[in-house]
Amino acid sequence: MSAGRAATPGRIRIIAGSLRNSRLEVPDLPGLRPTAERVRETLFNWLAPVIAGAHCLDLCAGTGALGIEALSRGAASVQFVERDARVAQALRGNLARLKVATGQVAVLAAEEFLRGLPQPHDLAFLDPPFALELWAPLAQQLERGGWLAAQAMIYVESPRQGVSALPQNWMLHREGRAGEVRFALYRRQNAVPVSHNPQLPLS
Repeated sequence: MSAGRAATPGRIRIIAGSLRNSRLEVPDLPGLRPTAERVRETLFNWLAPVIAGAHCLDLCAGTGALGIEALSRGAASVQFVERDARVAQALRGNLARLKVATGQVAVLAAEEFLRGLPQPHDLAFLDPPFALELWAPLAQQLERGGWLAAQAMIYVESPRQGVSALPQNWMLHREGRAGEVRFALYRRQNAVPVSHNPQLPLS
């Protein structure tokens, strides 16, 4: 959930799965920019082979559109992390209204959450507010802190020019652009000693 123009309340739709066409209530607050529907559709087409049964981490969750879409499509669980208490309350309300029991919400800054006791996840959504430029530090916390399963997938949403300083063992799997936004899916490879520095192939 990136910083940008305010979202229009009540306009977020779950695209497919058990919650298809459900509407998410969006608080009328500045700074919320839900991932565009066409981007979510493309992303979850990419994730179709791996989403069923996945344990997911939705950092900087905002409306939770990414995580709830994952649950709708068969993910086993989603841990949502959202620092704004009002946004988190709306997210909890959406989960309750949709009778989703496999989503948990932590009201914390993402960097604070990642300093806690880690649980490995199969899929992580990394879409922080653009203005805060948190991609690199959060990515390093994810990689070094034990939050990612061995072959985890990581979704990164950023400005069109992309971001640098992601972990070297995150291999680009798919990418696309929509307007001023770049969206990319990475696959985590086993970390290797720096001294070996092999050329790892793309997935």
